[in-house]
Amino acid sequence: MEFNDVRFEFISDYTLKSMKLKADKWAKLQGNDEYRQTIMDFLEKQEYNILIIFQNSAGQLQPSFDFPQSMKAKAVYFSKKEKGMNVGKDNFKTALAYGDLSYSPLEQLSALVDEILVPLLSNCRNYEQWPAVVSQDVLRHVNQLKSNVFVIAGQVKGKTLLPLPVGSEQVNDAVEAEEKGEPFDRGLVHAIESVIIEWTHQIQNVLKRNSAQPLLEEQNPGPLVELDFWKARAMNLECIFEQLHDVKVRRMAELLERTQSSYFPAFKKIFKDVVAALDEARDINIHLKPLRRILDDMEQFDFSELDKIIPAILHTVGLIWANSRYYCRAPRVIVLLQELCNMLIEMARTYLDPAEIFKAEAEEAYEKTQKAIEICMCFKEHFEDIRRNIQKFFKEGQEVKQWEFANELVFTRIDLFIQRLKIVEDLFSTAMEFAKLEKVELGGIKGKMLSHQVVEIFGEFNEIFAVFGNRTYDGLDPTNKEFVDDYNQFRERIADLDRRLASIVCQGFDDCPSTESALKVKLFSGCFQCLATLDTKEIHKTKEIENRPRLNNFNLKSNLTSNIYNQVLIEGVANGTSKNVGLGKFWQDLEISEAFLISVEVSTLETAEAMIISNKFDEMSKLLNSYEEQVYIDWTKDVGSISQENLDKPLILRDSNTKLIKVNFDPQLVAVLREVKYLENAQNETLESIPESATNIYSRNETFHKFLSNLDLIVAWYNKVRETLLDVEFPLVEGQLQEIDNQLQQAETTLNWNSEGAWEYIEKTREMVHDLEKRVQSAKNNVESMSQLMTKWCEAPLYERKEGKKEGLLNIEDSETNLNKRYTLIKEAGEKIHELMKNNLELFKADASTDIWRAYVDYLDDMVLDGFFNCIHCSLNYLLENTDTKHNMTGLFEAKLELQQPEMVFIPSLDFGISDGFYELVEGIVNDVYKMASLVKRLAEHNGSEHYQNDVEDMLDLSEMRQDLMDRVTGVMNKANEYRSSFDVFAYLWLDDRNEFMRQFLLYNHVLTAEEIEAHAEEGVPESPPTLGQFKEQIDTYEKLYAEVDEVDGTKIFDTWFRVDARPFKQALLNIIKRWSYMFKQHLIDHVTNSLNDLAEFIKVADVGLTQTVEEGDYNGLVAVMGHLMAVKDRQTVTDEMFEPLKQTIELLKTYGQEMPEEVHTQLQELPEQWNNTKKIQVTVKQQVAPLQASEVAIIRRKCGQFDIKQHEFREDFRKTAPFQFDSTQYYERLDRANYQICAMEEQMNALSESAGLFEVNFPDYKQLRACRREVFLLKQLWDMIEVVLSSIEEWKDTLWADINVENMEMECKRFVKEIRGLDKEMRAWDAFSGLDSTVKNMVTSLRAVGELQNPAIRDRHWQQLMQATKVVKFIMNDDTNLADLLALNLHNFEDEVRGIVDKATKELGMEKVLKELDVTWSQMEFEYESHMRTGIPLLKSSEELIETLEDNQVQLQNLITSKYIGHFLEEVSLWQKKLSVSDSVISIWFEVQRTWSHLESIFIGSEDIRNQLPEDSKRFDGIDVDFKELMKEASEIPNVVNCCNRAGLYEKLENLQERLSLCEKALAEYLETKRLAFPRFYFVSSADLLDILSKGNQPIEVCRHLSKLFDNMAKLKFKEDDEGNPTKEALGLYSKEGEYVDFDKTCDCSGQVEVWLNRVMDAMRSTVRHELSEAVVSYEEKPRDQWLFDYPAQVALCGTQIWWTTEVVLAFGRLEEGYENALKDYYKKQVAQLATLINMLIGELSKGDRQKIMTICTIDVHARDVVAKLIQQKVENAQAFLWLSQLRHRWEDQSSHCFANICDAQFKYSYEYLGNTPRLVITPLTDR
Repeated sequence: MEFNDVRFEFISDYTLKSMKLKADKWAKLQGNDEYRQTIMDFLEKQEYNILIIFQNSAGQLQPSFDFPQSMKAKAVYFSKKEKGMNVGKDNFKTALAYGDLSYSPLEQLSALVDEILVPLLSNCRNYEQWPAVVSQDVLRHVNQLKSNVFVIAGQVKGKTLLPLPVGSEQVNDAVEAEEKGEPFDRGLVHAIESVIIEWTHQIQNVLKRNSAQPLLEEQNPGPLVELDFWKARAMNLECIFEQLHDVKVRRMAELLERTQSSYFPAFKKIFKDVVAALDEARDINIHLKPLRRILDDMEQFDFSELDKIIPAILHTVGLIWANSRYYCRAPRVIVLLQELCNMLIEMARTYLDPAEIFKAEAEEAYEKTQKAIEICMCFKEHFEDIRRNIQKFFKEGQEVKQWEFANELVFTRIDLFIQRLKIVEDLFSTAMEFAKLEKVELGGIKGKMLSHQVVEIFGEFNEIFAVFGNRTYDGLDPTNKEFVDDYNQFRERIADLDRRLASIVCQGFDDCPSTESALKVKLFSGCFQCLATLDTKEIHKTKEIENRPRLNNFNLKSNLTSNIYNQVLIEGVANGTSKNVGLGKFWQDLEISEAFLISVEVSTLETAEAMIISNKFDEMSKLLNSYEEQVYIDWTKDVGSISQENLDKPLILRDSNTKLIKVNFDPQLVAVLREVKYLENAQNETLESIPESATNIYSRNETFHKFLSNLDLIVAWYNKVRETLLDVEFPLVEGQLQEIDNQLQQAETTLNWNSEGAWEYIEKTREMVHDLEKRVQSAKNNVESMSQLMTKWCEAPLYERKEGKKEGLLNIEDSETNLNKRYTLIKEAGEKIHELMKNNLELFKADASTDIWRAYVDYLDDMVLDGFFNCIHCSLNYLLENTDTKHNMTGLFEAKLELQQPEMVFIPSLDFGISDGFYELVEGIVNDVYKMASLVKRLAEHNGSEHYQNDVEDMLDLSEMRQDLMDRVTGVMNKANEYRSSFDVFAYLWLDDRNEFMRQFLLYNHVLTAEEIEAHAEEGVPESPPTLGQFKEQIDTYEKLYAEVDEVDGTKIFDTWFRVDARPFKQALLNIIKRWSYMFKQHLIDHVTNSLNDLAEFIKVADVGLTQTVEEGDYNGLVAVMGHLMAVKDRQTVTDEMFEPLKQTIELLKTYGQEMPEEVHTQLQELPEQWNNTKKIQVTVKQQVAPLQASEVAIIRRKCGQFDIKQHEFREDFRKTAPFQFDSTQYYERLDRANYQICAMEEQMNALSESAGLFEVNFPDYKQLRACRREVFLLKQLWDMIEVVLSSIEEWKDTLWADINVENMEMECKRFVKEIRGLDKEMRAWDAFSGLDSTVKNMVTSLRAVGELQNPAIRDRHWQQLMQATKVVKFIMNDDTNLADLLALNLHNFEDEVRGIVDKATKELGMEKVLKELDVTWSQMEFEYESHMRTGIPLLKSSEELIETLEDNQVQLQNLITSKYIGHFLEEVSLWQKKLSVSDSVISIWFEVQRTWSHLESIFIGSEDIRNQLPEDSKRFDGIDVDFKELMKEASEIPNVVNCCNRAGLYEKLENLQERLSLCEKALAEYLETKRLAFPRFYFVSSADLLDILSKGNQPIEVCRHLSKLFDNMAKLKFKEDDEGNPTKEALGLYSKEGEYVDFDKTCDCSGQVEVWLNRVMDAMRSTVRHELSEAVVSYEEKPRDQWLFDYPAQVALCGTQIWWTTEVVLAFGRLEEGYENALKDYYKKQVAQLATLINMLIGELSKGDRQKIMTICTIDVHARDVVAKLIQQKVENAQAFLWLSQLRHRWEDQSSHCFANICDAQFKYSYEYLGNTPRLVITPLTDR
């Protein structure tokens, strides 16, 4: 990977700057190969779209594709702007989006909402200009956001936080108002009710949580999950209880109770539920606590010792059952027991290690598996024991509750696990059986061939068994079907191997020359269970012999021998077996039988049965002796001719029909060879010599054996090729087969067993046949690999249910990830298939351009097509099976029905043609399935198709399945839409306007229909207020509707597989119905209250007014009385009829739970009587004023006529004199006059109107006067606005330039514009309006320009440029300039020019600011000084701030130089650049000179020895010292950095000092080099330490403090003391840093020059270590190792252990070669025992040094044990194996008395450096390399 990759640099720069880290952090990240590859994968691979870089727990940067679980500091992210794109070196800046990630986003979001958003958006002053609807909606959303963030923050902390309603701070006031009967905001009650609903959902969700949920979700949790669940539940419920018990919440509940809210009972219920649940959680949590400690102890136990703690765990469970009030229920304890089983399973899995178990030794794995089964069964046994004795856990008198649940509820998973363990146990048992085949050898003529076959079987078994070790699945997972499939295949192939092994044993029996050999074969076969039941006659007989008593055994053998004698010796030779061989067999049988008889007890031989058997034995001996000679004579006559005849036959025979071949070696030749071998081994002296012809043939026995073995292989390979070739494969190798047939032609015709050159011919033919067979088999293996690759495509459907659960929905959320995985698998498999096909082309040696190869490719192409068919069929069939109404019972898809007014909406949509609808969703799934066929490039390119998708889509079966699925989808969508349509009857509830409905209901007692409106279009629909019965009818309708909807099921299943979740819609509908019902009830309540209050107030006023006395001529008194009379008259009818309906209304409301206040009932009793009294007064008064009323009517009519003429005259005059022009003057005076006149006329008109109304006279409508009134009002509004605008502008014009606040003025102008637009449209035709509008707009434009000019960057030169742009000459910018002067520039006409000038000024201001900062910074920047330790002169103190400031400012100046606006500041910037550059150079060299002087000053000035050794250089340094001190003195007098560094000649002085110091350094280095050459270890120490050593060379004790720097682990020396106790210069021994002491083998003289006596110390150290090591090696076997290691230093003990380990392993190899097969295993056991001994010693009391020594030896011993285990595992049999030679091996050579270290072919001599008693690192495979 390129380290200079610009993409890496970009990511590095942003990460380090954003996270404020140093570059070494990134260097460590980039040095990690894994992290570097992660970043490169993100940049170059399409599947990774986001990269997170964060600091891990170690503080190092770490990249990741996933968001980290927790962060202690902020992180950064890089995201590709488009998914799947590659980020190249040319587009990385545009292709990536990047930013920071907070480490605590939720807390910051919560603070943002609570402290900023809510206060900001809740402040009414911020939305005064908003429409009411908008402001209310914003407030609602803000409070909702606050509640949501509050709740989520609680969820993150594991708490359920209940959000308070809006206005909760007003609850106390509302309760007090309700108590006093005063009105309050009823919206608060509604808000509380709404939040009660939300609380109910939150609390119900908490209460519904079940500790068994992880088990139901098949997560297999442990018991700690159960304990943690109840602990968290108790804490959460405590939190909820405290919130519900809060004072504010109790006041809310009190308010609900007082207002008789229907939600108060619900609130009480949830409170009771919380209290009950809290009591339960506390009880269970307390009783489960003791179990946690035991479980913690259990985790610390070794798995093999779990049987010691299992009883305690189950005993504790029994105590919990007996003592807990709430946990003594079967479902509860079943969950706990299941989780205990899960914990046991996980510990067993950890103990067995699924990833390594099949790679371990079979014996060890077998023992571990047995132990795991034993522990699991122990758990079940103790469970049954607790169950039987459960009554013992209950106290006396307490009711006993038995465990009556079925065992299957607890042990289902552990039973499956045990079953799987037994399968694994069987695997290892079989492996142990077959391991016995490794060194089996069979004798006889076919012995080598049969042994070879046994070795092949053993090799095949290893390959079969290696499958389990190579698999990546978890073989211990009972749900893993792949393992079961592999195991079944394993058993099938093992059965085949058993049959083959049995066949080999049978052939071995046939090849046995004697009964003894047959019995040996039987013993061999008896070692294998698979061969225990071989169905052959001799084995069956032998089995009987083994199983019967010894005497009967011999009797059977005698009978068997007699029978065979009759068949073979009397009847003749059978199946090519001669009589000679038969005789040999029988003689051997008799000899074995004789030995057998001898072994039988004497007492047994004396029985009658034994005598009969003895006679049989004698008889058989005589028969054989008499017949033996005759048989031999007959055999010698024919043996030569028979042999020669058979040897002249061809080597091979061919079947003309099948074309198969076989070896032509006659069985008679086999018999001759067998007989000669027998005769040569026979010891019968009466036999004559063997015929020469037979001897000659037998002399070629090995040749014939070699011929037969190779010919058998040729025949087997050739026939295999012939029989296994397919029709499409045969033409590919037909020519090659023909070549082989031509080669075989010679063996079939002319070549025989005596032919010369037969062996060369056989070898050549074997190579030809083997080459073809190997290539054909490889090609077939490739085809099989293709098939296996395609089989993986069908292992699982493309889409499955979530987490594979039957009740889960189809997993669509993770579809993108799953698709990428599956598609990647298919693409990789496709590439592999193409590679395999190309490989087959090479294997068949075919021509890719021929039709023969194309036919073969078509065959492979059809295979791949079938693979895609099966793959797609699997996915489609899964969907069809899960949408089958007959077999599927759980939902596969789900849609939510929600009310999004005005529509009912499905999510996803069930409408056709919607882009994200359900139909398109399923169609997309099917398309994804079909797309798999497009991911593999077509094998048969000559077919003209790029991939297989088109072929797959044309397949009828798949098309029918696809159509069937989409038909089901269409059907279920139609059914779901019908279900939605069934709710259309309720649509009016949310579509109708409740306010409008109520308005029409109150007017017409129903909602008007279109026909009614049309019928009364002219005169209007007559009003018909509703009756109380109609109100009741409406309320009952909605109450009934509420009950009806409440009974509707929240979910609906269609066709068993499609689920509609209608709960959101149902809840929304219920809320709407409740609002309708509440609307009618509230209206009735308000009607009763308002009616009674209005009547009471009216009676009070009327009684007072009617009782007033009216005299004749008292016009005002008459008018007042007439008014009261008319009011009583108008109200009489309504009031008389109102009381009874009000009573009925109150009763009706009572039936719905709505009680009226007591004062309402009081008014209802008293007001009827008061009303009757008022009516009586009214009749009396009316009679009294009747005469006065008649005379007044005539006067009123005359006045009305006169007023009409007057108002027309006034209208004409008003149009002429009113101020309608913008340039009008005295407009307010003119408006005042008009208004005064109009008011006077209106007063006159109102008086007339009032009089006419009182005396029942018709009054005309004076329209002219009303029009004048309207225009006066509009003119007043307009001129008010004009006055405000003009006065504001005039006031602003006087504002001085420094005081102009453009922002406020602009805001005012915008407000003016808005208010002008809000004026009545009738004004827009007036000239005054037009003038106002243009004035304001021009002012807005000018203010924008003024705002730009207020930029502080504007200087005088910029004002000059502005004057040139506006072409105004007479403008001076000074302190007296005001806004009027600026407006005179007509800035609204030059807005763009102003903006350009301001931009330029801004850039120049930035430069000016930088230069000012430079001036301030460097005027204050001074050097810091510190005193020199020896001389006290001031030295410069290094300052990171100074260096960083200097570098940053130089960069700033360079940036300024490149700016296009630099012209005005060029000279100043150049000056500063020069100063800082010089300062940088001077500071760098100054610090270098100071550092060198400080180093050399103590040497040349403070050391006399050096001054004597180097006089010239000391003198030179004296001059340097004077110059440097003078320089520093001058510098200290000029503290400013820039002034000091820019002094003339300073840099040259420093350069001169640097050159002179270099000469001194060089001279000193040459002197020290001479000392280092004398004692090279001086190179290990610094020059300062070396100078200290040289100066104290005659003081060994002082030099000792430097020994640890010169030697690896020598801390100090022990010196011999003189008589007075003072140390001498003779060293007796050494100490290590750890305190270990070792005596020198002889004393060491430490006098003389230091480099000389240090060499003597080094020699003494090496001599001592070598001496100790030689003694340790010799004495190793004299005592136990655990005692021996205390006799020697740690280094010697460790090295001696390694030497003897090498020796003992070599000895074990020697024993192995001698035939002792378990030599290495025995030594391995010895190692384990030695290691166990050392571990036990570590547990005991040891000193610190001894403990470290043993721990170090343990570390090395563990590695040594692992090496031996690896040697055993890989079956290494000699010491020359590379696995052994590659180890580091220590050995002791007695001749030279030296230790050597060997590895491979390298040898190193041990250096004997003393290392002390230090720990050693654990040796891992990586460090071992």
